[in-house]
Amino acid sequence: MSGLPYLDAATLERLVPMGRAVTVLEDALRAGLDPEATPQRPVVDVPAGQLLLMPASTGRYVGVKAVSIAPGNPGRGLPRIQGTYLLLDGDTLTPLAAMDGIALTSLRTPAVSALAVRHLADTGARRLVVYGSGPQAWGHVLALREVRPVEDVTVVARDAGRAESLAARCRDLGLTARALTPPPTPSSPGPDQAEAVARAVGAADLIACCTTAREPLFPGKLARDGVTVVAVGSHEPGARELDGDLVARATVVVEARAAALEEAGDIIVPISQGTITTGHLAGNLADLVAGRVVAGPGPRVFKSTGMAWEDLVVAAAAYEAWT
Repeated sequence: MSGLPYLDAATLERLVPMGRAVTVLEDALRAGLDPEATPQRPVVDVPAGQLLLMPASTGRYVGVKAVSIAPGNPGRGLPRIQGTYLLLDGDTLTPLAAMDGIALTSLRTPAVSALAVRHLADTGARRLVVYGSGPQAWGHVLALREVRPVEDVTVVARDAGRAESLAARCRDLGLTARALTPPPTPSSPGPDQAEAVARAVGAADLIACCTTAREPLFPGKLARDGVTVVAVGSHEPGARELDGDLVARATVVVEARAAALEEAGDIIVPISQGTITTGHLAGNLADLVAGRVVAGPGPRVFKSTGMAWEDLVVAAAAYEAWT
């Protein structure tokens, strides 16, 4: 094990650019990978937070990601989420490589969203609203540009400095971008910001929710018919970024039905409140890619909780490129 290759963040980014990640995920689904067959990940509560273990197998490979979530870490100057990925040979279960688990997550999560957007969103979608200012928010800007002609970005985040920093990175890409801080926050200028956020949401072609919020980020009634919303921030049954009004109006696609009904508060809460039933789900990601989902006249929603098969597909692509 001492000689096990380790692929760090920079290596993963070089071996599997964002566009390539979207492609290998789609190829895996078209080849018959069934998201519903992925084992449910155990979530173990520990004093400092949670441990998530994410095993999967497909084709020539087996893999497992060990992720730690420590809510107190940002106050210590440490990442809230950390992790490592172990890739193994599918026949012998011999370890092949270890990888930066968080870099892998930062790559595959927006790539999965981009794959859904490729099949859900209007082809001319160019106005993007991003909730959040962390690595996933930035990753979604990069990923959605791979599949749609995004030109205009509004960053909505509670930390005004981080929001402006992300908007500046977007401008460095040649995009038109601005930062907004949603009230109520101590630094918020007040109703003008709230109105600006509402206008941006109402005009958006794409909305990416990449936060740790436990309550809906915006009133669902603001989202226009035809907008595509991706929500990736929560994986707990009691936490959600989208309200029941939006979910009820939308064509809703999930990575896998079983995973969504176990972990996705954006789906579970409206079901528990009687706003929707399980039959409201239009399909999973494999159904979408195969053309078995037909978007209705309202918004389109893709809800992601993150699944182990996605890590494995991208990790295998990285390893094959490395070797």
